[in-house]
Amino acid sequence: METKNVLRELRIKSGLSQEELAEKVFVTRQAVSRWETGETVPNTETLKLLSRLFDVSINTLLGSPRQLICQCCGMPLDDTTISREPDGEFNEDYCKWCYADGKYTYSDMDALIEYCAGHMATEDWPAEQIRAHMSALLPNLKHWKK
Repeated sequence: METKNVLRELRIKSGLSQEELAEKVFVTRQAVSRWETGETVPNTETLKLLSRLFDVSINTLLGSPRQLICQCCGMPLDDTTISREPDGEFNEDYCKWCYADGKYTYSDMDALIEYCAGHMATEDWPAEQIRAHMSALLPNLKHWKK
């Protein structure tokens, strides 16, 4: 979905007029109108305000142009699984299980692999296959690169 549609949908879902949204993010009603027609997109600071106001990630506001994955465990991220900083801001690098309250959950790659193998294993995807997959994936993620 394009940014213009995302913003319009979030505004309407929140029961806000263009004027009311403009007041909340310190812009003119005309600026909101231009976003919703696709003439312009909000600047970075305004995207941060909109993210807080609507409780969605900036990635979502921009129409999810790229698939985010946790840079610790490799899990795909969406607005329900993205971690947050202690001040409530989204941290689009990690899932809420690998990074919470400003702290990393895992400092040992082998411990993470064993935890996931024990909790994700199924008949179709046995623990050994999970271990092999994660052993190949994790060293390429930001959290584990040294």
